[in-house]
Amino acid sequence: MDDVLLNDLVAAALKAGADAAEAVGAERRALSITVRLGELEEVEREESRDLGLRVFVGRRQASVSGSDVSPDARAKLVERVVAMARLAPEDPYAGLADPQMLARGPLPDLDLYDPTEPTPEHLEADARTAEDAARATPGVVNSDGASASWSSTQWRLVTSGGFSGLHRASGFSISASAIAGDGQVMESGSDWRSVRWRSDLPAAEAIGAEAGRRAANRLGARKIASTTAPVIFENRLAASLLGPLIGAISGPSIARGTSFLKDKLDKPVFAPGVTVSDDPHRKRGLGSAPFDDEGVANRPRNLIDKGVLTTWLLNSAAGRQLGLPSTGHASRGLAGPPGVSPANLTMQPGTADRAALMRDAGAGLLITSMFGPSLNGNTGDWSVGCSGFWFEGGEPAYPVNEITVAGNLIDIYARLVPGADLEFRGGANAPSLLVDALAIAGL
Repeated sequence: MDDVLLNDLVAAALKAGADAAEAVGAERRALSITVRLGELEEVEREESRDLGLRVFVGRRQASVSGSDVSPDARAKLVERVVAMARLAPEDPYAGLADPQMLARGPLPDLDLYDPTEPTPEHLEADARTAEDAARATPGVVNSDGASASWSSTQWRLVTSGGFSGLHRASGFSISASAIAGDGQVMESGSDWRSVRWRSDLPAAEAIGAEAGRRAANRLGARKIASTTAPVIFENRLAASLLGPLIGAISGPSIARGTSFLKDKLDKPVFAPGVTVSDDPHRKRGLGSAPFDDEGVANRPRNLIDKGVLTTWLLNSAAGRQLGLPSTGHASRGLAGPPGVSPANLTMQPGTADRAALMRDAGAGLLITSMFGPSLNGNTGDWSVGCSGFWFEGGEPAYPVNEITVAGNLIDIYARLVPGADLEFRGGANAPSLLVDALAIAGL
């Protein structure tokens, strides 16, 4: 979106009585093709252009958004949001980012934008190839479909504090879901991949074949008796264990005192060999950005450094509340004040591959699917429904389902052992993770 238009919007807000303002412009184009059982099922095309405006009147703030960018619509947007701010309750921590914290000078080139725009025919061909490969897998009897998509986004932020920045990115993805059956039961399996550059996508055939393999391998799943045993979280879902960590070290949670890690800053949380990094400047990263959503300069940092918790995740408001500077983790949409979010979260790998983790553990549970997690944010008590494989002697023995694992995350984090099989599949990534003993609820 045009820099001039956003600067005019900020100027109009100041003229209407705002003490400070920030405007966001977002443009998105996207195309998605879905096929199922060899037939074209869905075609979705999106083209959007939206505005967001946040203003401050003293310590009162309000925000609005809209998709009409005409001069009359912008004038009404400004009038409405300033009137809303005058009626809003005071927030002693509200305000734009500290000017000294803003990203200045040449912004890093993160290689996030691939100008390639695939045709609908190319996307349909990728989806068909993925589904055909899934359906060709022995044991697969049906399909939940396959899809291929492309997107191009542009996000620009302008503030009355003197910041103006543009963030542009592309996205390409392929996914497939297969259903396997043996005449008595049916099991599903899926695979997917999302990347910034089309050339980084795995072959559609490989994605479909993996979806089919995962479905077929689930056949013959058993229920197991409740026990306590070693548990390994497969790498493609292991980063789910980091979600509660992020919530627990976010500035708003710390300020409210509702975090099970509120007393752990600069103290060991994980085992000494564990490092969790956040890198907003990773080339082609799905969470990468040259600045945070308040315009604050961001940088790579270790959130967990050799087991020790090093920082809270802070936007400007949370930082003010805690008497600390922003860490460059502000995250926002078009409307509303910023929240807090990491960029590219990564647990660094260990030295043992998954088979070695299983050999070291002896016998236990390999989790390949999780659903319905439950967390007590104050205590860290955590449980999740799951399915996977019982393993023995370093090898999966048979599939299992309808089980729940549970424990306290403070205890789990302290005993967690990373494997060596780190793959970058999303904005949060981890290798397979071994916990030497967890309560497993089954029959």
